[in-house]
Amino acid sequence: MSYEKVAMGKDQVIIGTKQTVKAMKNGNAQEVILARDADEHVTAKVLHVANEYEIPYSYVNSMKRLGKTCGIEVGAAAVAIKR
Repeated sequence: MSYEKVAMGKDQVIIGTKQTVKAMKNGNAQEVILARDADEHVTAKVLHVANEYEIPYSYVNSMKRLGKTCGIEVGAAAVAIKR
């Protein structure tokens, strides 16, 4: 389901863990999508900030597929959907 959210709003996504954290802190993220196969140390800060700012998050199975859905050639561990 989350792949579809990302695909429908390709121009409304922020890709990458650093940019996702920044968007959450700036109030620009309404939801976060995380890849289950990403290293935990990579996604831990994203999860912490999402919980701190009470931003809903969900998981998808594959970094590679999440990146491809975003239109990039590499995997994506985290994606934020803009407000």
